[in-house]
Amino acid sequence: MATTLQPSKDKIVDDLKSLISDAEELLKLTADQQGGKLDDLRARINGRVAVAKDRLADAEAAIVDSGKKAVRATDDYVHENPWQSVGVAAGVAFLLGLLVSRR
Repeated sequence: MATTLQPSKDKIVDDLKSLISDAEELLKLTADQQGGKLDDLRARINGRVAVAKDRLADAEAAIVDSGKKAVRATDDYVHENPWQSVGVAAGVAFLLGLLVSRR
């Protein structure tokens, strides 16, 4: 139940991509404005956007890697236990059929 309350990793990655895109757009829109504090702020934001992009790329790679591991583990299990897998799939299908028929 706790996992349903937490946002998914994909959603977090999408939100970070959107945030980075918005920050880059803001930097482009204010590029023609000059000022000591504004230039400092722009430089700090550029640095932080670069760091965020690197971290986002690392997070995406980790998500893809964990997904591939899960797929491999499932595939190995199904190949090692084909009849148990068929039984579990049949049981899940039966339960879903019961739930759908009651509505």
